[in-house]
Amino acid sequence: MHSSNHDQIRRKLLQSMAVTGAGVLAAMPGFAVGHQSQNGASHNDAAVSALKGNVNHSVSRWTYGDLSIEELCKTVKSLGFSAIDLVGPIDWPVLKQYGIDSSMCNGAEISLEDGFIHAELHDELESRYLKHIDLVADAGYTNLICFSGNARGMSREQGLENAVNGLKRILPHAEKRGVVIFMELFNSKIDHPDYMADNSAWGIELCKRLNSKHFSLLYDIYHMQINEGDIIRTIRDNHQYFGHYHTAGVPGRHEIDASQELNYPAIARAIVETGFKGYLAQEFIPTPKTKAGRIVSLKDAIQICDV
Repeated sequence: MHSSNHDQIRRKLLQSMAVTGAGVLAAMPGFAVGHQSQNGASHNDAAVSALKGNVNHSVSRWTYGDLSIEELCKTVKSLGFSAIDLVGPIDWPVLKQYGIDSSMCNGAEISLEDGFIHAELHDELESRYLKHIDLVADAGYTNLICFSGNARGMSREQGLENAVNGLKRILPHAEKRGVVIFMELFNSKIDHPDYMADNSAWGIELCKRLNSKHFSLLYDIYHMQINEGDIIRTIRDNHQYFGHYHTAGVPGRHEIDASQELNYPAIARAIVETGFKGYLAQEFIPTPKTKAGRIVSLKDAIQICDV
């Protein structure tokens, strides 16, 4: 059983956009670590003033892969977004030019299916993540994504033990450099069959065993609605383990409007009420066939979640 077309698209885009070599990053024209040009230093005043300021808004790069990174930066800036998720080193200079944060960096992972529960991959993962932690920190960012990987017959307890052992090999360096490693929770019912971290309880137990302020969960509301539901109660009871959120409509993974079952204004309010200061990132697949229509979907989404 294979992942959905949506996640095949995400995988291909993440692989094509992720660059792990420091030499490539250093060679990018106009890139300076920790620097933003004056032209990109301030947000669009009208868009920002129209927002309430309670939510830090972001959007996942791969869902708007039809736009160049420069087009996307211009678009999100005009709408009031302050960040873009799932961006690798090659595109960071453009984000800095427009004053847009890289709210969830990527590029260190092997794949969504091959992750930290696989002890045989720990050497490779350690090498990749130690290098990427430095890239993230040197660029002035803090958040870096990781994945559990697929179970392939492994018990949940063995998966936890392996993940703890693997992550402990990189967390001291993450702590030293001020980087937080985030493991994303996926549904295994539709999009990611056999993915180990397919429920909040497993992820929370991993957090407890690691007991590090530099490890957290990326709580994907779409994925967790499919696998376990009870979104608002879960957020209220366990928000200390959730350092980042993703959105999308259920069913379909499309717009977060009234066409789907989740009440995103209520969910966003619940997140804000926990005192959350991280990012809420839109990760829906826009349905309009035109570029203008897809941008309207993004504009609507930020208004829905701006509580």
